[in-house]
Amino acid sequence: MKLNEVVLQAWNNRQGAVVFSTVDGNGMPNAIYATCVGMYDSSDIVVADNYFDKTRKNIQAGTRGAVLFITEEGKAFQAKGTVEYHKDGVVFEDMKKWNPEQHPGHAAAALKVESVYSGSEKIQ
Repeated sequence: MKLNEVVLQAWNNRQGAVVFSTVDGNGMPNAIYATCVGMYDSSDIVVADNYFDKTRKNIQAGTRGAVLFITEEGKAFQAKGTVEYHKDGVVFEDMKKWNPEQHPGHAAAALKVESVYSGSEKIQ
């Protein structure tokens, strides 16, 4: 799903790290701070797998996920959807372009956004 202009503008004005959350097969949540993030094709929020462990296991087990980010104005946005794990292909190659060279970039975790909220308001 292509993200609407409100969400894209908020993403472009985000500050700091994002929080990337996944869930394991027993329902135990896991959240990480991630600074190596990008957008692919105005639809997927991509987090570089530089040092994943639990997150990688959760993705491989078929988790759904969420990315929380805050804009420079202090407004929070949460994107939710399924997660794909790319070790090659166009999403992986795109991640390698923006992921800092000092990090391994093992794979690209792409959140296939299905909905976006700001507080309790559904934005998309």
